[in-house]
Amino acid sequence: MMNKIIDNLKTLFYALIIALIIRSVLFQPFYIPSSSMEPNLLVGDRLFVSKYSYGYSRHSLPFSPKIFSDRILEKSPRRGDVIVFKTPADNRTDYIKRLIGLPGDTIQFVNKDLYINDLKVIRKKVDSSKEVYCGNELINAKFYLEILPNGAEYIAVYNNDGTMANSDKFIVPDNHYFFMGDNRDCSKDSRFLSSVGYVHFNNLVGKAQLIFFSSDKKKGSFFKFWKWKKSIRLDRFFEKIL
Repeated sequence: MMNKIIDNLKTLFYALIIALIIRSVLFQPFYIPSSSMEPNLLVGDRLFVSKYSYGYSRHSLPFSPKIFSDRILEKSPRRGDVIVFKTPADNRTDYIKRLIGLPGDTIQFVNKDLYINDLKVIRKKVDSSKEVYCGNELINAKFYLEILPNGAEYIAVYNNDGTMANSDKFIVPDNHYFFMGDNRDCSKDSRFLSSVGYVHFNNLVGKAQLIFFSSDKKKGSFFKFWKWKKSIRLDRFFEKIL
């Protein structure tokens, strides 16, 4: 009897070690809790983030142990990548945003247009008036296809009564990055220097790659299986993140 218990404990221990290695080195699941990345990522999306995309820092490991100070096997992120990072404010909270500015870039809004290094980012209107969530509130917004200087494309949303019409110039420091949410007027991101600001390379956790599950909690809890038909978004399963 005792041998069986010991064998079961060993099996559990090995399983935990394997899960820890996979989570730390390969892929980690993340849950989308806010509407800051709508319409590309919805509240209730669950996705895999590749931990190897930019190399490894202490934030690649659970609880961010201070076992090394720099990044190893580092690879530069690409402008337009959707990235999970630890906020500089506490080096603990996970945020997910789109990479807009690279080290040395100048970012600015002028008359509601986004400029990178004094060049206006190309954008094409997709929908002139469509509803999008901002927290629990539905707001009217304009949907645009934005094209970054390197050719990365995505849908960005601007509130019809948005507040980000003009901004100061943001100059990205060396070894730092500038992030924004795709739901531009409903995102706390690098534009808010006191709470997020510029994100150090070592704070990058990984690149968002794939949605593996999605459910709308407004239409029913996951545990209420009789509401799955309304709450589970089957069309978002295994959707690649762009």
